[in-house]
Amino acid sequence: MSPQSPHDIRNLALIGAAGTGKTMLLEALLLAAGGLTSAGSIEGGDTLSDFDPHEKQLGHSLYASLAHVEWGQRWINLIDTPGTADFLGRALPALAAVETAAVCVDASTGVQMSTQRLMAHAQGLCRLVIVTRIDASGSRPAETLAALQHAFGKVCLPINLPAPDGSRVIDCFFSPEYEARTAFSSVLEAHDAMIDQVVELDEALMEVYLDQGQSLNPEQLHAPFEQALREGHLIPVCFTSARSGAGIRELLDIIAQLMPDPTEGNPPAFLKGEGEDARPVPVSADPQGHVLAHVFQVANDPYRGKLAIFRLHQGRLQAGASLFVGDQRKPMKAAHLLRLQGRQQAEITSCVAGDICALARAEDLHRDAVLHDSHDEDNHHLRPAAYPSPIAGVALMPHKAGDEQKLAEALHQLRDEDACLAVEFDAQARRTVLRGLGDQHLRTAIEQLQRRWSIGLDTAPPTVPYRETIAAGAEARYRHKKQSGGAGQFGEVALRVEPLARGEGFEFQDAVKGGAIPGQFMGAVEKGVRQALAEGALAGFPVHDLRVVVLDGKHHSVDSNEISFVSAARQAVLQALAEARPLLLEPLVSVVIRAAEGHFGTLSGEFSSRRGRVVSTDSPRSGWVEISAQVPLAEMEGFEMRIKSLLAGDSDFTIAPDHYEPAPADVQQRLAREWGARSRAGS
Repeated sequence: MSPQSPHDIRNLALIGAAGTGKTMLLEALLLAAGGLTSAGSIEGGDTLSDFDPHEKQLGHSLYASLAHVEWGQRWINLIDTPGTADFLGRALPALAAVETAAVCVDASTGVQMSTQRLMAHAQGLCRLVIVTRIDASGSRPAETLAALQHAFGKVCLPINLPAPDGSRVIDCFFSPEYEARTAFSSVLEAHDAMIDQVVELDEALMEVYLDQGQSLNPEQLHAPFEQALREGHLIPVCFTSARSGAGIRELLDIIAQLMPDPTEGNPPAFLKGEGEDARPVPVSADPQGHVLAHVFQVANDPYRGKLAIFRLHQGRLQAGASLFVGDQRKPMKAAHLLRLQGRQQAEITSCVAGDICALARAEDLHRDAVLHDSHDEDNHHLRPAAYPSPIAGVALMPHKAGDEQKLAEALHQLRDEDACLAVEFDAQARRTVLRGLGDQHLRTAIEQLQRRWSIGLDTAPPTVPYRETIAAGAEARYRHKKQSGGAGQFGEVALRVEPLARGEGFEFQDAVKGGAIPGQFMGAVEKGVRQALAEGALAGFPVHDLRVVVLDGKHHSVDSNEISFVSAARQAVLQALAEARPLLLEPLVSVVIRAAEGHFGTLSGEFSSRRGRVVSTDSPRSGWVEISAQVPLAEMEGFEMRIKSLLAGDSDFTIAPDHYEPAPADVQQRLAREWGARSRAGS
């Protein structure tokens, strides 16, 4: 059975730090709603959402997985997402497919740094906090709620409260049990706080509330409740235990009755046009409108083909219908329309606006593809999501000489599955480099290349992406001349190099007067300039942040040609760079690490040993310290494993690219010597 109206649908993404129990929460919800006859376990490797062999081996989610339950005449789509920071590129796309981000927080560990990151990414969605493991040893529900309110504001309000032993939860909204004993606070206090927060947004209802006292019912509160969720004026907090089932049925009631349907959530951020011309366009969950959908996740199987999971934002999609992909003129056929339940796939005949379904053997589709059935929706796309930048890298070398093309195709497919993987070519080492968010991210990608595509690989650390620049201006003139009988080669170029501010890149200016260099050769001059800048003048790294102004030159009516001006410009630039006080720039990364206060000295020493500097410190909560530091990327090898070893895994950190700055003299001299030695060996 499938939902027939957007009003019947609730879409939630289960997000949260690793280890907060998202996968087991999904199992408990499915079990309570009759979607499972028995719950699986992480240890047994038989949960519905973690079905990949590598997920079973590691004991945590690597992919976002879709499932559904039916509860109270509502169809609830649930997306279980990875919690490990390395796999944000597979978790965050799910947020574009839902109205509600359900943020899971462990009652024992509380609010983690990754919780704060995910809450920020979910800004603009309706948010619900699910406190898990309320009956576990060391559970601290009161402290967890206080930490939530400290981190995200007093808008985090409990909609139910745990019993003192965590064996059940007490409703504070639908039918409050005012006399029941709770682990903290009181039902009356929680009920009043929730009602006060909701009626603030409706003056007319506020007057009724003041007149009636506590007699407002959930039906009266529905519209302002949804408004409070949309505006971030309210983040309900509920308490659960997947192990015992405490709070699970209550959570299903909250989702079915209080969370927004596709017509009530904030509308998707669709744009029409590109760049500065892009403008927001209204999209509504109208089953009678044109079909408009977007693919938020793909899975590439070498044997079964590509599976594209999409959210239908508008219209009704029938199996076998013709769809346009983006601005393509040729339509594709939605031949195999699927309903997913973890790994299980069931063919369906139609999909209504607001639902989440999949297309099988969708080779023409890719992540972020927009599907539509009318040219009125040409050039529609979603506002790009902000993903963390991949910093960690590994160079890949296939065992077999003929596997380079196979590797390139496999990496393209992996990149389509994961927005935080990047592929680049290391020109110095002539190797393919895969970049990701951390060691585990890269190890998992390599395992997939070997298992799914049968590519044997050797790995090595990648070359650090140093840059060169100049600290002063300089001029040079070079004449390229060759004569060997018949037509020769002749080109002369005079130019000036000037430094630009850091980060401004490269500018090329033609200031030649009087036709000294004919216009048809200016493209060749720029080509020669760019060749020289790519080669570098100090240590063989690309030159950035400078302007090259072509001042003068000479040509010959017979012997001048493009290759002559390419060579002349290249040599002129190299000569000018040598006189312009060249500098080597090294990349720095920003590291933010949160750990117990007692580790402050250890962490400060670790940063110092890596030529890093502490920028700031903070105390996010009692007994903890948050350190922000800047460290040269060249010194970050082994950092992740070192921190885990020093702090026994009791830490949370992020790494992001920051800026470039001049490398120390000894580093610059060493790299210049190494480049000189390689140049001499190659000549």
